[in-house]
Amino acid sequence: MHVTHPHPSPHPRRPVLLAAAAALAVAGPLISAPTASAAPPRAAEVSPHAAQTIDNIGASGAWWVNDLANFDPKVQARVARLLFSSDGLDLSNYRYNIGGGGTGVTYAPRAPEDFLADDGTYDWSRDNAGRTFLKYAARYGVEDLVGFVNSAPAEWKTNGKSCGGHLKAENERDFAKYIADVTDHLAARGMKLDYISPFNEPTNSFDSCGQEGMLVDVSQRDDIVRALGAEQKARGQRTGIIADESTSAVKFNDELPQWITQPGTAQYVDKLAHHTYDDPSDANRAKIYETAKKVGIESWSTEICCFGKGGTGWAQEYDPTIDGGLNLSRIVYKDFATAHDSAFHWWVALSEMIGTDPYARNDEGWNDGLIYYDPDYATNGNQKLYFTKRYYALGQYSKFVKPGSVMHNVTGVPDGVEVSAYDRKGKWVVVVNNHNATSTSLDLHFNSRTPVRASKAVRTSATEDWARVAKPSVRGGTMSASLPARSITTYVLDQKGHGTSAVTGAWQGKQSGKCLAADVTIRTCTGEEPQRWSYDAKGALKGPNGYLTAGSSGLATSPEFTGAAAQRWLLNANGQIVSKASGQCLDVGGQATADGSRVGLWTCNGGANQAWFRQ
Repeated sequence: MHVTHPHPSPHPRRPVLLAAAAALAVAGPLISAPTASAAPPRAAEVSPHAAQTIDNIGASGAWWVNDLANFDPKVQARVARLLFSSDGLDLSNYRYNIGGGGTGVTYAPRAPEDFLADDGTYDWSRDNAGRTFLKYAARYGVEDLVGFVNSAPAEWKTNGKSCGGHLKAENERDFAKYIADVTDHLAARGMKLDYISPFNEPTNSFDSCGQEGMLVDVSQRDDIVRALGAEQKARGQRTGIIADESTSAVKFNDELPQWITQPGTAQYVDKLAHHTYDDPSDANRAKIYETAKKVGIESWSTEICCFGKGGTGWAQEYDPTIDGGLNLSRIVYKDFATAHDSAFHWWVALSEMIGTDPYARNDEGWNDGLIYYDPDYATNGNQKLYFTKRYYALGQYSKFVKPGSVMHNVTGVPDGVEVSAYDRKGKWVVVVNNHNATSTSLDLHFNSRTPVRASKAVRTSATEDWARVAKPSVRGGTMSASLPARSITTYVLDQKGHGTSAVTGAWQGKQSGKCLAADVTIRTCTGEEPQRWSYDAKGALKGPNGYLTAGSSGLATSPEFTGAAAQRWLLNANGQIVSKASGQCLDVGGQATADGSRVGLWTCNGGANQAWFRQ
């Protein structure tokens, strides 16, 4: 975890938290949603083309499990239901922390046990706390279980601690064998790990020792991945490797290409993993997609927490209100709709960092959990659980967007509204964030040749938690709904049969005001045939001269559609038209505005010369 707030030692005492319930504080400032143009007069459009398949949605079991080990077993069982059952979050991913032994760590809950005994043998009775909730996750059938490492065991570290230092090069194979042994042991006991993450936030030293962690230089990351991959292959283990868990989008985009391109490395990497603690712009999120496309491996967003003060950037605050819930939902939306990640993982599912009041905002706590418990439980006996709107916000996705759901971009939404749509087994799931301080109308067109029918609507707002609400009206393939102020609503719609129709129109550049013409230039918009393009379920953009194609010498049109990635495009909600071959954006070179200016491909940078909207 990206931590700049190591827990002090000794643990400061806090007043006993009141058991009496109080109303959640409803927050103040409107969170404005960045938009590129005024709300269009037509209905928003669900793209006929699939963007990516969602693998899972989850959270981490780091640290809090070490406190919960001291709770009543009935409370532990309740927490498991809240996280893993269909009545709770119904998570499809759970991250189990493979501990490094906690040597040198100053705060006991962040010092998980490892399994390595002093004589080099294994003590499998250790880490009962972590294994308890991993076992629960397995029993509930959580689809993907991930084992992630913050630090290797201290004896293999350059500083002899579980915090700070590096893994010694001569112990890389020992470390790989250790992880593989842990994987085998857990699998034999019904806790099969589907993925392993061998290092976490590798540029953070964590040498303050408030938690486990270790440095892994760029030059060592490929060595560790190859060592683990080779060990797994020798054993016939079917456990994927995810890496490199970079702290930020910027570090991921800069550092991952340096190590994964080393000979023999990429073959062992199943998913690319990044964190978003830098509150990335749309440009940096779009660059994640480009980075993933260059190596041909899907990306996962595997850690985020601790935003606050009215935004999604790093800030100390405890906020259980709908403001925090909407911020979380915005991050999920952007990771899926702009970075095109295939998974989203919140940081810790539970936390004790509640500050001074479990029911209201305060500056002493942290927004690192979904559910909270009293940090002084050991002295006051309080084992009450405190819920935040972030818990319910994540559930607006995790309860409905299940593994195998296919995300479709949504364009042309009203200002202050974010919409993502997911197709799975004849159903549409649509998650809508209304950040506005007033109710907002939404008309959403599905481009479907077959009827759709609303079957369910579930909402979280300042006064609602997964409330069943009135279903939207549907007519002629268009869903119409009124979105209450400051709310997150999930709509489920049944679809009979399959088939989509193309979206047709002219694409106008935001900066130039000119339209994309058949010769792949911009021209004064006329509304006539040479500027009309159709976008279909294959992701093809077809104009009067043929299909828009990305070639080695630039953009051109081709009379035939081959199905190659070079002829497939994504229409992002922010106006980006993105090549599925390169992950780059349709760009007016030099920010030109004159008729006849060429359109090409360039790294997505958020510029107005890369924003296009259908007329």
